[in-house]
Amino acid sequence: MRFLLSISRAIDRINLFVGRWIAWAILAAVLISTGNALGRKLLHSGSNAWLEVQWYLFGAIFLLASGYTLLKNGHVRVDVVSSRLSRRTQIGIEIFGTLFFLMPACILIMVLAWPMFWDSWITQETSPNAGGLIRWPAKLLVPLGFTLLIGAGLSHLIKCVGFLRGHCPDPTRRESAKTDEERLAEELKARLEAERRAAAQQPKD
Repeated sequence: MRFLLSISRAIDRINLFVGRWIAWAILAAVLISTGNALGRKLLHSGSNAWLEVQWYLFGAIFLLASGYTLLKNGHVRVDVVSSRLSRRTQIGIEIFGTLFFLMPACILIMVLAWPMFWDSWITQETSPNAGGLIRWPAKLLVPLGFTLLIGAGLSHLIKCVGFLRGHCPDPTRRESAKTDEERLAEELKARLEAERRAAAQQPKD
């Protein structure tokens, strides 16, 4: 089990590295999107190449961060029924879902995506749009993204088995019990309350 958990940690380090770096693609996409919008509205000029860069960045964010999202338990869980079951039963459901739903679907998509990328690479496929970009980098994102997701699924599976055997903590627990939205709402509420108190303490004319 220790060997498998070391493999899990190695996979997690890869997805953590990719997830942290791909976050910069969000900033790049926002800046490029803003520049495109301003250029079209103010300068009445635009470029299909820059528009396609936006699409490529969006694809990279969505695909390459999928393994990181699974690692951080950031995906949506519909657990109306399973939340009422014991923790060990919930982990058993996680194992079943990972083995029979997540992994087969990801492996199938990855296997089908590599030939699609290879054909695009061999032919040096380019966008049909005027001034468009080459297509193989965008198509490479599909097999790479699902490879990372397969790795994250394998790591998750190892940690689920490790939890049942008492070798590691519950892998389905979020680092924080509260969502980002809940933390933001609490922060805003606290800030408004502080401003209200400060205003009440100010002397009135």
